[in-house]
Amino acid sequence: MMWSAVRLSLQVMALASVLIGVCGLGLGIFLARCRFPGYLFLTTLLNLPLVLPPSVVGYILLLALGRGSPLREWLGLDLVFTWQAAAIASAVVALPLMVESTRAAIANVDPELEAAARTLGSPEWEVLARITIPLAYRGILAGIGLSVARGLGEFGATLMVAGNIPGRTQTLPLAIYDAVQMQRYDLANQMVVLMTVIAFALLGWVRYLEAQQPQSQRLLPGQRHEPDRAVAKNVTPL
Repeated sequence: MMWSAVRLSLQVMALASVLIGVCGLGLGIFLARCRFPGYLFLTTLLNLPLVLPPSVVGYILLLALGRGSPLREWLGLDLVFTWQAAAIASAVVALPLMVESTRAAIANVDPELEAAARTLGSPEWEVLARITIPLAYRGILAGIGLSVARGLGEFGATLMVAGNIPGRTQTLPLAIYDAVQMQRYDLANQMVVLMTVIAFALLGWVRYLEAQQPQSQRLLPGQRHEPDRAVAKNVTPL
């Protein structure tokens, strides 16, 4: 049961990481660079999975993926009680961490460096790819690390939308629950130790990235970024 759950957890997190990376990076860049009516509403909506009970998130996902949903009725995709549904649940609950970390990292990039690249004729996509993201990569990677750690431990929403089927949808947190229910404490202890080691390693990596971040990019709320003149002088034509 343990290695089957480990394999399934890695499979779920592989797909969830792709979803988190693509959606979180896109939303983080969009929220860092754009201000529009409804900005506050959208950021609040994106952070809801952090504060809602997992059972509520799982029920909303059941409505979105289950019988009567456009995804099933119009496209014929039946994802409920599959490992793909578990990956979607993990991605949804972990996405706010990726979005907020990316948004903060992008917002802290010196705008004068980006402006210098534009004056040298670089289009927006090249400024983003060669200036913005490379300067913000530590915050982006930290967001991925936190999101993977959160998604790996997802329990409630996964149980609601994917069930607890050994070998099919039973991830490590669900396997630990089953092991405790069956009083197989030795097996539960092994899985708890494994998850704790993985979570510790991911959090340690995030803290390392934060420690490597230049002091000039560690801004307090409300503090304005001071342009790094030395770096600005070194911007070369793209």
